[in-house]
Amino acid sequence: MNILGISAFYHDSAACLVKDGQIAAAAQQERFTRVKHDYRFPADAIKYCLAAGGISADQLDYVVFYDKPFIKFERLLETYISFAPRGWASFLMAMPLWLKQKLHMPQLIRKSLGDYEGKILFPEHHESHAAAAFFPSPYKRAAFLTMDGVGEWTTTSFGVGEGNKVRIEYEIRFPHSLGLLYSAFTYFTGFKVNSGEYKVMGLAPYGEPKYVDTILDNLIDIKEDGSFKLNMDYFTYPYGLTMTGKAFEKLFDGPARAPESRLTQREMDLAKSVQVVTEEVMIRTARHIKKVTGEKYLCLAGGVALNCVGNGRILREGPFDDLWIQPAAGDAGGALGAALFAWYQLLGNERSADDVHDLQSGSYLGPEYSEDEIKRFLDAHGYPYRHLNNGDVPGVVADLIAQGKVIGWFQGRMEFGPRALGSRSIIGDARSPEMQSQMNLKIKYRESFRPFAPSVLGEDVSACFQLDKPSPYMLLVAYVNEEIRRSMDEKEHALWGIDKLNVVRSDIPAVTHVDYSARIQTVHKETNPVYHEMITEFKNRTGCPVIVNTSFNVRGEPIVMSPEHAYLCFMRTEMDYLVLGPFVLDKKDQPALKDDKDWRAQYALD
Repeated sequence: MNILGISAFYHDSAACLVKDGQIAAAAQQERFTRVKHDYRFPADAIKYCLAAGGISADQLDYVVFYDKPFIKFERLLETYISFAPRGWASFLMAMPLWLKQKLHMPQLIRKSLGDYEGKILFPEHHESHAAAAFFPSPYKRAAFLTMDGVGEWTTTSFGVGEGNKVRIEYEIRFPHSLGLLYSAFTYFTGFKVNSGEYKVMGLAPYGEPKYVDTILDNLIDIKEDGSFKLNMDYFTYPYGLTMTGKAFEKLFDGPARAPESRLTQREMDLAKSVQVVTEEVMIRTARHIKKVTGEKYLCLAGGVALNCVGNGRILREGPFDDLWIQPAAGDAGGALGAALFAWYQLLGNERSADDVHDLQSGSYLGPEYSEDEIKRFLDAHGYPYRHLNNGDVPGVVADLIAQGKVIGWFQGRMEFGPRALGSRSIIGDARSPEMQSQMNLKIKYRESFRPFAPSVLGEDVSACFQLDKPSPYMLLVAYVNEEIRRSMDEKEHALWGIDKLNVVRSDIPAVTHVDYSARIQTVHKETNPVYHEMITEFKNRTGCPVIVNTSFNVRGEPIVMSPEHAYLCFMRTEMDYLVLGPFVLDKKDQPALKDDKDWRAQYALD
């Protein structure tokens, strides 16, 4: 049986193919169109999924869309009416897309699939998130928590998954939303909503929790069980074209920061404060779920589940034995959840789990390029390269990293979700004090404060970090072990804000944030043997089982998908080498790009 899941028309549209219960393929539309967070109908992602599954559209048994458009439209109308006339401008902007496409989803799907005549299903948005959280997890039974901006009406839900069923037992409804609270601060600190939230999380350790009491006294009422209500006097997102207005500005000492303007201590303190409040909601909610359900395990999905700092706190301080977090936790993962919801919940197919191994295959579910395809691309353009035997790649790359080189690493199937997990990654030496600033300013072309993540051998994670669980999807933050930290002098301890950035804090400074934290990816031989072998070779040479891993893209660009994307990104940056499968390209040997358009204008800043 073939089931196609689709998410579209909000942000991060995607497609997923489930064949006889196995996740055969999944990809975001942005990777094909090169438009970051592309919300449009995922025609290219669908085409890829069908090709990867070796089927045509007429062989699909079901197509499943990740939410119910009519109920979402009802929410929009009710909201606009209740805030009238203030919502008129927003209403006028939203209606054309609804009237032209969103309200005609069945017809659009059928037409896009070549007059598909099969069944189309529409689970609720948070049912799709719950399915994406639980069904690929390793657990036979588990509680789940889904938190995001908003689906149809729901913004938070929890319940229990058992066998082939998920059951939502509680929900919080719009306009009360932890995701939208965080997005309001994302907007106010000068970053792009639905894109820059992870920047707020990365900025928080530079600040002080100066505004926590202000937030708790004025913006959000949090109960002991984690439930909450927002004071809508301070927010404009239900009806406006912005997230916040004059009341918010008065509360937080002036207007929102203009994008790309200088970051001040205020923005750092705002980021720290909203992060503290968000974590408090997450940890209280997790404790309440444990109390109500009694389950050993917790599964997470929804955009808030990308807050890996909060996830790390739940794991360290919460009552659950372990967590499993959907790697495509946002709306892209809704496509996967929708397909699995149909297979298990609606069709009643049996599900097996062993409480150890998940069903996500490392989230390596995207397009793959053969050695012949890569060679044809390089030869067609005359790009010089060195062709290695496959077994030699890990050792050669380990040597280059140990020499301080920055590598574009392109291997195997592309990752599904927002994180590069060792298939489409830029990698370097975590021991280098200069690596973080070099990667930020010369390769990613992004803000200097942004931290980088470590890829660490799964078997060695506890030797470097205060973590004894796998974190294969880079969705847990833990602290660097005391024994590899560097002591700071009195002058360094006295630093504030962005001045903290250049202090060497550990033996792996390139991946140690200013609060000694790190967003960890554990690498496992079972899911990515080549990447694991390369880091093992690096450890053999240096004694260090950790490298820097950041996504293979420049700021504002989606992660690269194809050899062509990878080569362009390589040439537009100051990376030293590009490794495409068994082919190694030295930047010094490459011809200058011809007629390259201004890519900085092409990619909107996030």
